[in-house]
Amino acid sequence: MKRTLVAWIGHTDLRAARGDAASIPGPIGSAIEKRNYGSIALLSNLSKSENSEYVKWLKSRTQTPINLYQLALSSPMNFGEIYRGVVDVIEKLRDNRGSIPDLTFHLSPGTSAMAAVWIILSKTRFPAELIEASKQEGVHTTSIPFDISAEFIPDLLRRPDEELKRLTPGLPPETPLFADIIHRSSQMKQVIELARRVAVHKVPVLIEGESGTGKELMARAIHRASLQRDKPFIAVNCGAIPAELVESELFGHEKGAFTGASQKRFGHFVKADGGTIFLDEVGELPLPAQVKLLRVVQEQEIMPVGSSHPSKVDVRVISATNRTLINEVAQGGFREDLFYRLAVFILHLPPLRDREGDVGLLIDKLLLEVNEQITELSSEHKKLSPGARNLLLGYNWPGNVREMKNTLLRAAVMSSGQRITEDEIRQSIFSPPAQDRDQIVNRSLDNGFSLQKVLTEVAQHYLRRALKQAHGNKSEAAKLVGLPSYQTFTNWLKKYDMENG
Repeated sequence: MKRTLVAWIGHTDLRAARGDAASIPGPIGSAIEKRNYGSIALLSNLSKSENSEYVKWLKSRTQTPINLYQLALSSPMNFGEIYRGVVDVIEKLRDNRGSIPDLTFHLSPGTSAMAAVWIILSKTRFPAELIEASKQEGVHTTSIPFDISAEFIPDLLRRPDEELKRLTPGLPPETPLFADIIHRSSQMKQVIELARRVAVHKVPVLIEGESGTGKELMARAIHRASLQRDKPFIAVNCGAIPAELVESELFGHEKGAFTGASQKRFGHFVKADGGTIFLDEVGELPLPAQVKLLRVVQEQEIMPVGSSHPSKVDVRVISATNRTLINEVAQGGFREDLFYRLAVFILHLPPLRDREGDVGLLIDKLLLEVNEQITELSSEHKKLSPGARNLLLGYNWPGNVREMKNTLLRAAVMSSGQRITEDEIRQSIFSPPAQDRDQIVNRSLDNGFSLQKVLTEVAQHYLRRALKQAHGNKSEAAKLVGLPSYQTFTNWLKKYDMENG
């Protein structure tokens, strides 16, 4: 059986079709001149006119059947999109018996990300011959071992190389919006990996994290990665709705249901039908509304205020809170049955102070956004002085990403020059209250003060945080608090009566 040549149309191929003597016949043209193929499958993210121009030219040089597959890529370096597009095309090459023909992947045309995908697929899902073409060496078969060398995959593909490890076992692909969550830290990588896994399953998700950690951004990313991505995403701040209007806002009301209800109103759940509703600060909901919300999540039906006829809705619920909701359950502020309905899957967004390596990336990204925001006032884009940047890098960011953006915005507006100074950053930071520190170091020595009790509180606080951040791994937790070993950490847990976590 003759092989099928599969290749991306590259810019060198286009130049060859346009008569550029230095480019003729191009990588694809060289391949069909030197070897015989049963068919040719061309992939392209170029314009339709460019594709038509090239295919017409190639047909003038060969009788081999040519099929063109137009793929829309957000970027020719987007590894995930390239991978998915190529797999779809190869699946279309199956014959009536479901067999895929013998394949040859051409590495030369296209970007390095495209070449990397050919290599990966040839060694995993679709065994194939790999070829390259150049004027110096002609057309030749390339032999590449499975453990692709660091020299072959450029640094640009370090992140896509990690993506390969995810794609091989069949994990869900990244979406552009997950890529908008700026991060480098292992903590955020783990959270995003979990979010991508759960996004394709229509189960309720509870996102916990301090204020400003990006809970709504994560919720939107999950929605965009879900099967409901083309349906509505409705965000509701539960803490901003007056208690007496919560049910009407969420579930709607009939005309005349209460004083002021002059017409029928559709609630947020109806507006989100078929899509996703994001209940921010869900812990602020009053208990009566929690009872109704439980029925909605449980039965997928709503009862508008003043109505006796329930109606069905098909809504995925993503909720968020800056509290630890299970603690609210223990204290009686949140219904236990509702908690377990909303928390089918829980994501914990780490605070910025625990995201090692992310602060610098976020400073750069947010400063770009700030510069765009103040363009109306000044055409001069602001930059940070080295001292200003160091001050930002060393700050604790109790208000997380939101505080960082507001600080940069204040500094940019305050700055009279192009360069934001260290002093301008210092003036723009709202110093956190010293209350927590004062409670430790400035306690009264009267009324039964106990130094051992204070030390115990501090030790328990940091041991508990370290365990949580290390996901229960005591060796990692020991490193976080500066203890030499797993055993030492275990001894501290025993000493401070924390053997059960």
